[in-house]
Amino acid sequence: MFSQSSHYRWLLLLFVLLLLAPITAAAAGKVSAVIAFGDSTVDPGNNDYILTIVKGDFPPYGRDFDGGVAAGRFSNGRLVTDFISEGFGLPPSVPAYLDPSCTIDQHAMGVSFASGGTGLDDLTADIFVVIIKLPESLSSLELFREYKERLTAAMGESKASEIIADALYCFSIGENDIGVNYFVLPQRRAQFSPPEYVAFLTDIAGAAVREVFRLGGRKIQLTGILPVGCQPAMRTLNLLRPGECMEDFNQLAVLFNGELQKTATKLNSELPGATVVYSDMYSFVSTIIANQLKYGFENVAQGCCGTGLIEASFLCVLDEPLTCEDTNEYVFFDSVHPTERIYKMEASLMLNTSLAVFL
Repeated sequence: MFSQSSHYRWLLLLFVLLLLAPITAAAAGKVSAVIAFGDSTVDPGNNDYILTIVKGDFPPYGRDFDGGVAAGRFSNGRLVTDFISEGFGLPPSVPAYLDPSCTIDQHAMGVSFASGGTGLDDLTADIFVVIIKLPESLSSLELFREYKERLTAAMGESKASEIIADALYCFSIGENDIGVNYFVLPQRRAQFSPPEYVAFLTDIAGAAVREVFRLGGRKIQLTGILPVGCQPAMRTLNLLRPGECMEDFNQLAVLFNGELQKTATKLNSELPGATVVYSDMYSFVSTIIANQLKYGFENVAQGCCGTGLIEASFLCVLDEPLTCEDTNEYVFFDSVHPTERIYKMEASLMLNTSLAVFL
């Protein structure tokens, strides 16, 4: 058997090889569209059109996006789903469903129903005053049903069904449940032990996938959450060991990811004709944080925006003199969200591993 150190070196070598691989376009027709559900990691601007305090529609967000426009993405540029779309030979960005400037023809090639600040747990969305919710009320899935109806009206039932069946459904959600709801507020900790809360969350994720399957989706990705305890904001809150990762947060993230992977396996056996893949991004980001210079990062503990300690959303402002010059040197753009460079590396890894089955 491999020792722990040799296993780690093998993983590191694998990451290096995969991350050096370019994002290349897949053969046309393999995936008809990229459809995203989740939180700010895949929200390209839906929150611009709802009543919420969680917005990214102002500088310095989007400063490296096309034209330097702050379109609502919580990063300096594109998101992981944008790079995934490009990797499948689709448009280089996935638009927000609530963007009134987008046509149904544009949405037929990709659309996001994600909302920054939301979670699998309805209570998480309530914290951030988010209107689009994924779980129990399944409101983002209600929008997906509406989208399917609009697609059918515009393109006919046969073509619409083909697009729905061949689309890739990307779920990226859970960080706010783990990083904010469970540890910051007392309600869920009083109700659930850590394993019970994880089971509660992954049951909701499974129900969402089953609904997408019922509506015609067959290619589904469940993405694990990052080491939330290593976000700059969490390091700032670590009063016992200032500046270091919050390990209890990371331990719960690992537990959640393990159960989410089991959920994917269970769904594959349960849903005939569906392919449900799990994408592990926790190990990827943890490896970069532990080997920052090897990957060309100068700062893994602070965000680019402002002091890099607490700034996110409305706290991240352009005229902050401390905002960094080169985002490529940073893992995090603000105190919570990764930079475009990290999202691009994540997409490259996914397309060469978990998503390769759809290429």
